[in-house]
Amino acid sequence: MSRFCKLSHALWHCKYHIVWVPKYRYRILKGSVGKEVNKCIHVFCGHKECKVEELNVQEDHVHLICMVPPKVSISDLMGTLKGRTAIRIFKQFSYLKKKPYWGNHFWAPGYCVDTIGLNE
Repeated sequence: MSRFCKLSHALWHCKYHIVWVPKYRYRILKGSVGKEVNKCIHVFCGHKECKVEELNVQEDHVHLICMVPPKVSISDLMGTLKGRTAIRIFKQFSYLKKKPYWGNHFWAPGYCVDTIGLNE
């Protein structure tokens, strides 16, 4: 089986390594919060037709390696992942929203993205 995926007019193999952190890099992604973030990432990547290759949710950052189809931009994917996970986290763990340092923002602005080539 080929490592390439297929769209109607394209063969593609677009693999990205993406890293992002919670606001102020607080060590909040442990226990049930980390499990919920993990679940949300899998669900929302599925909505964008992205395939999660590897996912590692650390206490203060998230590493994601995923296959992203060329019709989906990385900024669109990250906007969905960060925005929708923040909404779900604040709904399930409302105590986080009450702390003065969170406000309406769960994730720090920005992210780091790198492409993974053919000889990864």
